[in-house]
This record gives sequence, structure tokens and C-alpha cells, in this order.
Amino acid sequence: MGVLQVERPSWMTEDLVVFDTEARKFMERECAPHAEKWIKQQHVDRSVWRKAGEAGLLCASTPEQYGGAGGNFAHEAVIIDHLGRMGIDGWGITLHNAIVAPYVTHYCSEDQKKRWLPRLASGELVGAIAMTEPGTGSDLQSVRTTARRDGNEYVINGSKIFITNGGTANFILVVAKTDPTQGSKGISLIVVETDEVEGFRRGRVLDKIGQKANDTAELFFDDVRVPASNVIGPGEGQGFVQLMQQLPQERLIIALQGMAVIERALETTIAYVKERRAFGKNLIDFQNTQFKLAEAKTEATVAKIFCNHATQLLLDGKLDPYMASMAKLWLTEVQCRVVDECLQLHGGYGYMNEYPIARMYADSRVQKIYGGTNEIMKLLIARSL
Repeated sequence: MGVLQVERPSWMTEDLVVFDTEARKFMERECAPHAEKWIKQQHVDRSVWRKAGEAGLLCASTPEQYGGAGGNFAHEAVIIDHLGRMGIDGWGITLHNAIVAPYVTHYCSEDQKKRWLPRLASGELVGAIAMTEPGTGSDLQSVRTTARRDGNEYVINGSKIFITNGGTANFILVVAKTDPTQGSKGISLIVVETDEVEGFRRGRVLDKIGQKANDTAELFFDDVRVPASNVIGPGEGQGFVQLMQQLPQERLIIALQGMAVIERALETTIAYVKERRAFGKNLIDFQNTQFKLAEAKTEATVAKIFCNHATQLLLDGKLDPYMASMAKLWLTEVQCRVVDECLQLHGGYGYMNEYPIARMYADSRVQKIYGGTNEIMKLLIARSL
């Protein structure tokens, strides 16, 4: 059960337990030994994507008929947990699997699915979604990137920033205005296969506070021409609705990422305070240490049960935007609070990057920003009052 003693949720079937074991073995073998290198080089080796494809970890929730593993979101939850617990959450596999691929699975034609999903599942294609722009964050209706129809093609112009997997991805879902006069109804999602176009440029890999293993980058589209058949869905103008329908899952993903880090922070800190001595006794023997960890464990336990409940709702098709927003808001707030307290219990060593808690501290802060800021989450939750 781990440090929290929370029972295994009902959605964690015996098949998932087997998948959990195999996913953990893969990450212990192919990812954990390279974690420091990925942080220093600011990207994950391209080879691990292919290996993950061969191991059945890419597109784990994509139907088998399109090359996926045929699982569901619970399989993605297992992957998310291992990434966070092992400190390899800079690898953008979750974005690829559980954010990018579902747009193809849910909204694309049969021809589009057959064209893209097997290559996403094999690792030939690495996915990204280009929403945020230099002047547009949470307000997606205000994107300025345009996609102008020209015969059988769209011509894309604009720039994007803070794009996860941006330095590696060669399959990018671009949020663009196909009709700038229609507001949200003029937004479309259009696929750009970067290896097949001209006018696409990657900017620098951005120098972030944390999450340094991920190649978060700027992207530029200068008269990029793609086939009209690259529009996601039955036609243009569907993008905003598609984004809104998929955002609850994205926000639950962020909550689950937070949960994994919370558990890792507690486990590493409890081990540390049991060994570290001060004033003639172990840190765990001080009442302050016990009280701080008791509070953290209590919050973490509530958060874990909430995560399991929200995951079940999603699997049942019942996770609404309000519950998803609450999960994102609550878990990221608890994550930052618990990690901060755990760092404090490490004393000066907690501020050193060689200690995992320091990396967790730096990596955690962005959780309250991406996927819609926590202030936006509060506005959304307020609509349910």
C-alpha cells in the first residue's frame, strides 16, 4: 500500500496489476538510469520513445486495431504514477498518450486514425499540442495563429510557446483560427507532421525553473502548408469544442501527476528523518517533525482517495469539468504545500539539487499554472455553485 495505506481502487484490476509491473520494470531499466542525463541535456533521448512503443507503453489507451495497447485511462494512470514516483516525469509520454492521441481516437476519420495512430503507438511519431502563444495563455479563444484555406491545403502562420515535447515532436496538433471572425467557433485543430512540411521552425528549448528533462520549446509556423485532410474532425470550426471536451481528462492527469510526487516526497522525507540526527537524536523523534509529517500524510491520504474517485468517474464517463477542476486545483495546491514542508525537514540539504526533494520542489511549481491556472480552476468551479 505504500506510505499512505490506501487500499487499491476497484478499477485496478488484475490485468492492470500485471501492466503496472511491466511498466515499472521498463522504466527502471530504460528511464531511471538516464534521468540525470536527460535533465542535463534538457530532453529525453529519442530512442526511448521507440523502445516504449515496442514495449506497448505508447498509446496504452488506444484501441488495438490502430496499433495501441487496447487499454483505458487506468493504464495511463499507472504510467503517470511510475513517472512521478521515479522522478522521470520530464518524459512527455503522458501528453503523447493521454492528451494528443485521444484527439485522433475521438474525433478523426477512419482514414486519419489508420494514418496516424499506428505511428504514434510505435514511436515513429512523437506528439505535442500547440495551444499557448506568447500573448495568449488560458484564454484559448484569443489565439492568433491562423490557418487559411487555399485549395486543398491550409496555410498556417503564427507562433506558439511553452510547448511540451516541442523540441522533439514531429506530430503537432496546432490550435489555429480558420475563421478569425467567428471567435471560438472559428477555431480548428490541425495536424502538422513536421518532417513533411516547409516553413516550420523550432525555437530554443526554454530554460525553466524545473521540469528540465522536458524539451519545452517555442514553435514557429511561417506559411506552413498542410493538406486540408489534416483537420481534426468532420470539418473546420470544431476545435474549441474538442478542446473543452478533452480538458477534464487533462486536468485529472495533472492531479495524478501531483499525487505521485506527493507520495514520493513523503517516502523520501520519512526515510531521511529516520536517518538524520540532530541534537543527539533522529529528526523523526522531534514532535515538530512528527506533527508536520502527520499533517502531510493526512492531506495526502485525502488527496489519494479523491484521485481514485475522480479516476473512476472518468472511466465511467462521468467526470465533469467542475470535478476535474477541483482535482487539479486541490492536488496541485497540496503538492506544493507538502513538497515545501518536506524540503524544510531536509534542512540545508533540501536546497541541494543532488537531493530528490530539491528537484521535486522546482518541478512542482508549474503544476498550478499549466492546464489552466488555478485561478481559472476557481472560476470554473464557481459556475457549479
